[in-house]
Amino acid sequence: MSSISDLTKLEMESSDIGFAEFNNILLELGSFAKKIRDVAVDRKILEFELQVLEKFIITSEVVKDWKEHVHRLLLEINRIIEAYTLFTIFQIDDELYDLEVFWTGIPSAEIKGTVEKIIRQKATNINEGLGNAATLNINHNIAPDFHAPLDLKEEDIELQTKSLILQNPRIGGVVGIGVQSKLTKDPIRSLVIDGVLTTLLNVVGSIKAIYKYTRDIEYYATRDPLTNLYNQRLFWELLKYEILRAERHGYKFSVLVIDLDNFKNINDSHGHVFGDRFLSEIATVVHNALRNGDILSRYGGDEFAVVLPDADEEQAFFVANRIRENISRISIATNDGAKVKATASIGFAVYPVHASIAKDLFMFADNMMYKAKNEGKNTIVIPTGEDVVEVFRSTGEVNIVVMNAIEEKSVIPYFQPIINVETGKVECHEVLSRIKTDKGILTAGEFIEAAERLGVVSKLDYVLMEKAFEKVQADGYDGSLFINLSPKSLILKEFIPGVLNLTKKHEIDHGTIVFEITERDTVRNISLLEKFIHDLKSEGFNFAIDDFGSGFSSFHYIKRFPIDYVKIDGEFIRNMIFDSKDMAIVKAIIVLCKELGIKTVAEYVENEEILKAVRQVGIVYDQGYHIGKPSPEFDSKHRR
Repeated sequence: MSSISDLTKLEMESSDIGFAEFNNILLELGSFAKKIRDVAVDRKILEFELQVLEKFIITSEVVKDWKEHVHRLLLEINRIIEAYTLFTIFQIDDELYDLEVFWTGIPSAEIKGTVEKIIRQKATNINEGLGNAATLNINHNIAPDFHAPLDLKEEDIELQTKSLILQNPRIGGVVGIGVQSKLTKDPIRSLVIDGVLTTLLNVVGSIKAIYKYTRDIEYYATRDPLTNLYNQRLFWELLKYEILRAERHGYKFSVLVIDLDNFKNINDSHGHVFGDRFLSEIATVVHNALRNGDILSRYGGDEFAVVLPDADEEQAFFVANRIRENISRISIATNDGAKVKATASIGFAVYPVHASIAKDLFMFADNMMYKAKNEGKNTIVIPTGEDVVEVFRSTGEVNIVVMNAIEEKSVIPYFQPIINVETGKVECHEVLSRIKTDKGILTAGEFIEAAERLGVVSKLDYVLMEKAFEKVQADGYDGSLFINLSPKSLILKEFIPGVLNLTKKHEIDHGTIVFEITERDTVRNISLLEKFIHDLKSEGFNFAIDDFGSGFSSFHYIKRFPIDYVKIDGEFIRNMIFDSKDMAIVKAIIVLCKELGIKTVAEYVENEEILKAVRQVGIVYDQGYHIGKPSPEFDSKHRR
């Protein structure tokens, strides 16, 4: 014997040599030889198994094309064991399965049919649904490095096929796997192949799951997950590409901006679930009204944007009118059987007539959409020469005002008082942003859109805080400040360190600062918001959700986040003295907040009648024009 493998052939012949003692010794030697032989066999099997399993490592290259990787696995396995086919079964829907058969050679149609029949029979024995031809899509895949024809007999295929079929799908939806190899006749190696199949089941399932996950990431990087339309990011890329094409070939094209009328009321009245369904229906209607080649995206919220290649003013109006008419015809049923109608305001711009730069083109169409809303909604505005002059003049002026205000730190903080209902004393102020111009004081509503468009709204927030903290320090104000934050602050790593520098510089007690984000913003930034709030809380700041109740998903947020204040949506406060439903909602919010130790603030307290109602229901704080209008000065009672 010259190697360990020779030990697998070790045999001890049994014989009777006439002496009982020697016969017993020979029996013991025979038993010892068997143990040595078994150890040698076990090692050989283990080496065989390790060689196979070494081929099942998943790398980043694997997920690029999972079928190609399975082909490579099959070819690698063939270096160790001769295997003709490998098959996998995936569940892709409740009653729909994919069967992928991988070959190391070119099978005839007869062999394909035989393998399909055998696999289906094996699957049916475990899971009846798999045997139904209507629910099993079959794909045959030929390994590129093996082109020889296969000559297999039915009995060989049937006897030499090992499979593992499951009742329930595992990772990646895999429910079955199998291999056809002569080695399945070897009972010991057959056991090893069983173990290999179990591992391979998980490996292939993992590859398919990762492959699908990465494809989904790529897809949703460019798509809106609700409507499956292009998202805002891809819209801008396609718009810029269309400008380059139009410039090169010398043709006009148009951009439409579509905004649904009164969608907030629909969303508030019937809830987010219905609102999402409503938007999906609208997306389908708009898509069906477009021409082949038109580019539709969900720009955000209830706003859609369309690029119409090779379309002048007349064609843009024709398409826009078809969209408007189709939207006005639909009627969507709510859960309680009510019918909700829809209308839209549409603005458009034509390249290069109205603008030749992407941002300007979209901005012009957006302004025309707002003009359509101001003219009564459910309409389309056809741009005029005067519109071009006015839009770019006013927009340019506001842009300059915003940039100058940031650069010169000339943002003016205004403070609106918030009173304690029980004591009647002003204990807090909300900080509001104002900019002084030659024509007077601009409110946030007049310049915040320009700041967002320019991408400087976070800088505006920072300057506002700096000026407000300076005022607090100079006046010795000892109450709390409610400060509104843009959602973009959530993604800025430098935001909280910047706030900490300001509070240190101006000796501001963190416990007196309450950061506000509207509930609608929390919906869009739920994961970022959670980390953001906890980071704020860890530094001792307080947190409030504004417009609470506006989306009917608010209760989820006070359960999930450590909230200190809830500012009840002013529409509920304003209407609760007339509408029992609004009153019931307000009372429910109050009861819940009391149980959770959250302070409530009523917005839109505009007269004595509302103030009395607020006192009766037990709200802690009041804010509104009846309490006090925004002013550049604090209430005089708040001095150290």
